[in-house]
Formats: sequence, structure tokens, C-alpha cells
Amino acid sequence: MSNPIRICLVGATGLVGRTMIEQAVHRQDVRIVGVARHEMQLPPGARMEMLLAPVEGWADAIAASRAKVLVCALGTTIKRENGDQSAFAAVDRDLVIACGQAARDAGIEHMIVISSAGADTDSKNFYLRTKGEMERGLMRLRLRRLDVLRPGLLRGSRTERRPAELAAQLASPLADLFLRGKYRKYRSIRADALALAVFALARQKAGGQFVREWDSIQLALRRIGD
Repeated sequence: MSNPIRICLVGATGLVGRTMIEQAVHRQDVRIVGVARHEMQLPPGARMEMLLAPVEGWADAIAASRAKVLVCALGTTIKRENGDQSAFAAVDRDLVIACGQAARDAGIEHMIVISSAGADTDSKNFYLRTKGEMERGLMRLRLRRLDVLRPGLLRGSRTERRPAELAAQLASPLADLFLRGKYRKYRSIRADALALAVFALARQKAGGQFVREWDSIQLALRRIGD
């Protein structure tokens, strides 16, 4: 077996990050190095490093990870930030871009970021506009390779209670049937499937900037065995 790919994971405590860590327990082809502010409980059998630092020290932690790929699954909510849109943007836009800059400065040439279906700098929706601004900022960094994943509703078990999102998850299999044509990109996706797509994309070597919506994410999943 070839050497495993070292992945620096920022956003390890969220749904996608935790799912990646859980899946990596049974994989020999990847090694995850997490960057976080606080300790987190790891699943049994996890073989990974956690680099703990305040946000101001994340650039040094990313460099110390000696990773080949940076995966950024950072995200907060307006509710968590007490309705403060500037605090939300500081995490979902500014901090994500700062992590991309740190990766570039550290010589990490490939970044995979979890964005959102509908992200658009011209959107009237604050959340989607912020995600679009984040994507634009990363693209301006000119990393050798950038994969922007735009999932719709993420299905999976979160550590925090989100009643409205839970109701949407329960309804999503039926709702997905009606999302066709240009609306297919809003279809839901399981967090474990998205994590598998991230692992598959981490092995890709071609350079460029790629925006991956629902169909493209499914294509990445189908190519896992290639």
C-alpha cells in the first residue's frame, strides 16, 4: 500500500468533520490531523493527531500538520452567534479564507472546502451571499487545486439540537423527488456520503478550481473505486 494521504482537517467538531474522523478509523489510505480550539472526544480506534490552538495560532498549526490536503468544514449559525451577522461572516467567510491562505503559505497545494448549494455573491440571502464571498476569496488565492463542495441539506446526527433541520431531514427523501432540473443541486445528501466524496477528491492530482454541486458530488462517489 502506498503512503496514506495526510489531511489537515479544520472543523473537526461539526457534522462533516466528525463523520470524516469516524470513517477514517477503518481506512488505511488516509491520516487525519485535526486543528481545533478545544479537545474533542474521538471515536474508538481513531489514529489521528489533534493540534489545539486558539484561532490566532491556526496558521502555525496548519503548517505543523505537514498535510498534503487541507479540508475545511468550518461553519457556525446565525443562532449560535446570537443573530450577529458580522460574527457569522467572521467564521464562515473570513476564517475559512484565512485557513486557505495559511495552507498556501505552508505549501499545501490542495484545499477542499464545504460550502452550500446556492452559494452566490449576488444572492439576496445573507447566508448564501456569505458562502459565495468565501468561495470567491478562496479562488483568489490561486491554490494549485481547489474543490468547492456545495451540498444541499446535510443528513446526519448533529451534537446540537436543530429542530427545524431535523424536520427537514425527515422530509428530505420525499422532497428530493421533486427537486429536478436546475433544482437538483438542492437535493439532500448524507454526511457519510459527503465524507466519502471528500476522501475520493483528496486523491485527485489534476490542478484547477472545481465547484461541485449534487450531480458532481455523486460522480465523485461513483469514481471511488477507479
